[in-house]
Amino acid sequence: MIDTAYRATLLALYQFSIMLGILLLPVALAVQRAGLQMPMDRVIERLGSAYENAA
Repeated sequence: MIDTAYRATLLALYQFSIMLGILLLPVALAVQRAGLQMPMDRVIERLGSAYENAA
């Protein structure tokens, strides 16, 4: 039961992070133009690998 809740939470967080990355794309492009970088790719990769390891 706890494993199922853990996997469901990871899936929800993973999909939320993807949605957030898409919504923040214009901001990320402006930040990149200023010479900085947003760490959204690391967040998505970590949540994706955590979900795959839990499944």
